[in-house]
Amino acid sequence: MTAVQLPRTTSTTAPVTSRISRASLTCLAVAAPLWAAVSLAQAATREGFDLLRHPLSALSNGSLGWLQIANFVLAGLLTVAGASGLRRALEGGPGGRWAPRLVLAYGVGMVAAGLLVMDPGDGFPAGTPYGMPQALSWHAYGHMAAGTLAFGTLIAACYVLGHRFGRTGERGLAVASRGAGTALLAGDLWAMTGGTAGSLTLAVGAITAMLWISVVAIRHR
Repeated sequence: MTAVQLPRTTSTTAPVTSRISRASLTCLAVAAPLWAAVSLAQAATREGFDLLRHPLSALSNGSLGWLQIANFVLAGLLTVAGASGLRRALEGGPGGRWAPRLVLAYGVGMVAAGLLVMDPGDGFPAGTPYGMPQALSWHAYGHMAAGTLAFGTLIAACYVLGHRFGRTGERGLAVASRGAGTALLAGDLWAMTGGTAGSLTLAVGAITAMLWISVVAIRHR
């Protein structure tokens, strides 16, 4: 008696899922370098801007403010898109649930920070009186809330990833991840307490932590 052989079926689900994950992680990898490059290029060229006094968010003001607004929104959307790929990459391991959630919240905060523009002040844009505004607009308060969400969740994501790398025996990556989170935490606290060149230290800390998320995305891609 001859056994009946059923036709083989080839599932395309796994390859498709893999391609989607890689594309998602590519979005996450691109987000931070893009945001940093566009921000720093403007900081170096826009009249009246001084990174020692003005946060990079202030670039959303003025006739060219749309560039920084778009920069925030695009980087945030890329990060939101990348969170799903990170979830798949980390699934089942330490921090596999919370790290992607925190990265997602960080991306949402970036989008909101772009749409809610901080007020002009301290000489920027050029012609603005020096010193801080006497009263803040509703969107300036919204920008601060969005920044708190973005920075807080980004710091937490770095620490969660540091815990993950520590548990998997990758000590160098664990130290780097915690160091990136600490750089942003220290820069933010220094800026909030009125430390000298606080906007510069905040920019350095933020870009360091953002780029670290891109490094993690590239590594898992």
